[in-house]
Amino acid sequence: MIEEPPLIRINTKRNRPTAEQIAAFQGVPTSFVCDAMDGKGALAGLAPIGFGRDLNCVAAGPALTAENGPADLLATLCAIKFVEKGDVMISSVAGHQGCAAAGDRVCGFFRNAGAAGFVTDGPMRDYAGIVDVGLPAWCTGLNPASPFGKGPGTVGFPVQIAGQTVASGDMIVADRDGVVVVPFANIDAVIERLKAVTAAEMALDAEVRDGLVIPPSIEALLASDQVSYE
Repeated sequence: MIEEPPLIRINTKRNRPTAEQIAAFQGVPTSFVCDAMDGKGALAGLAPIGFGRDLNCVAAGPALTAENGPADLLATLCAIKFVEKGDVMISSVAGHQGCAAAGDRVCGFFRNAGAAGFVTDGPMRDYAGIVDVGLPAWCTGLNPASPFGKGPGTVGFPVQIAGQTVASGDMIVADRDGVVVVPFANIDAVIERLKAVTAAEMALDAEVRDGLVIPPSIEALLASDQVSYE
């Protein structure tokens, strides 16, 4: 007979980026981070709550993970106790869309605990309340139905969410374009590559402001023997 699992498993051995590593991602657009990882790392299908409102939809910090079953939030609630200042809460609900993964009170708990943001692969509820709480949050949409708090679930272990694997201690960078995860082992390499990506983006932006119409690489391609005109 299969034994009943514990309601919650807690992983207390989590990586954490240094203060310098965390600082290196503050204010960096998610698009730059993706480019620095060769297009990888984006969590699919997530958008910020409060888009177009006063809420500042930007967060960058270490992941704290919780894995819930569909329609459940017990692990997310248990994770509140383990928040360190600046963490971004990653709440997996196996992509369940039948009810909200969290609402304004849960966001308030995490804000009070010192979290920098909340990310889930399910919908959320209490839109106006979440905006008032002021904790940046990303989800798949809105659903007024409430989740249960029954378990089982885990806190601090790697989770599968929105097409990516996220482990506690990975860097999460999120803005109005979406959410990106930088694996803990790759943080320094991505920070180094961001220097070149940022320089290239700024240079191209300047050329566009000066009137650039077609990128030189496209002009060269169109003039080459790699294009057939008929």
